[in-house]
Amino acid sequence: MKPKQRHAAILEHLQSHGKTSVDELASRFATTGTTIRKDLTLLEDEGSVIRTYGGVVLSREEGDQPIDRKTHINTAKKQQIARRAAGLINDGDSLIFDAGSTVLQMVPYLAQFNNITVMTNSLTIVNELVELDNDQTILMPGGTYRKNSASFHGSLAEAAFSHFSFDKLFIGADGVDLNAGVTTFNEVHTVSQAMCRAAKQLILLVDSSKFGRKSPNVVCELSAVNLLITDRGINEEYLSALREKGINVLLVGESDE
Repeated sequence: MKPKQRHAAILEHLQSHGKTSVDELASRFATTGTTIRKDLTLLEDEGSVIRTYGGVVLSREEGDQPIDRKTHINTAKKQQIARRAAGLINDGDSLIFDAGSTVLQMVPYLAQFNNITVMTNSLTIVNELVELDNDQTILMPGGTYRKNSASFHGSLAEAAFSHFSFDKLFIGADGVDLNAGVTTFNEVHTVSQAMCRAAKQLILLVDSSKFGRKSPNVVCELSAVNLLITDRGINEEYLSALREKGINVLLVGESDE
C-alpha cells in the first residue's frame, strides 16, 4: 500500500473506530510502528489528526477529507458501484452529480453518451467531463468554492438547482444510518438537499464501509432514496433492515464480473 493510500485508510479507520493506538494501526495495515508514527506525524502536521497519550484521534474536522484523498479509499468497490450506476443512464437523460468520490468514478463510463445533460457542483467532475470530448451539456451552479471538496456551495448554488428538474441524481454519503438517513461530514450540505429536491429519482452510491455511520449533517431520509447501490461487503443484518424499510438495494461485486 502506497503512503497516500495508507494515510487515507488510517483516517477512514479513525472515522469508524475513534481513538486508536499505534500498535492497532500497525497490525491493521501490516506495517511497523515506526512507519505508522511517521504517517501520523505527517497527518498531524496537516491538521488531520491529534496525537494523544497512547493513541490518535481525528481532528475537529471529524473526517471531512479532501476529495483527492477520498479517491484512494475503497477504490475498486467504488469503481464497481459507479459502473453499475452508469448502466442506469439513457441517452437524453438530465442528471445531477454530487461532488462525492464514488460519483466521480462514474465519469469514464459516460464517454458512450452524446445526448445527456449533467449538472454538478464539482469542479473535478466538470474537468473530467470536458476531457471526454463528446457532445454533452454541462451545467454548473456557481456559488462559493470549497477547496476541501473542490466544489461550489452556498445560496447561489442552492438557488441554481431550484430552477431545474432532472431525471436522476447520483449522490454519495459519508454515512448511512437506519434512523438518521443519508448523512455527511460536509457542513455546507444544504446544496445536497437542493439537489435532492431537483431530481425525480435519487440514486445513492455508497460502499459497504458507510453503513452504520452517522455523520453530523443529514442530507435526506432513507425514504427519499429510490435506489441504493453498494458492494457485497454490506452486513447481512443491515441489508435486511434496509430492505424491510422498503429501500431498493442493488449489490455489486465478484458475481458481477
